[in-house]
Amino acid sequence: MSEILPKAQAQMETARETWKMKTLTLGALLGAVVGVVGAFMLVQNAEKKDAKEVKISSGEAFRLAVLIFGLLRQIATLHEE
Repeated sequence: MSEILPKAQAQMETARETWKMKTLTLGALLGAVVGVVGAFMLVQNAEKKDAKEVKISSGEAFRLAVLIFGLLRQIATLHEE
């Protein structure tokens, strides 16, 4: 019986690590997809204006950073009660 307890604990620890890895992988993939889609949208917008490169002002960059940090804060507080 003493052998069963460590095996069960090991299985529980493996299950904990598995969901963590799945969550991190999914988050990384979603972040990459959102980043590529955002860059694609910027390029399309620049092409519509016949621009040779994408230019983002410091004000626009600041607004984007505030929005991104707000989104991350919302994600971080999803399971708080």
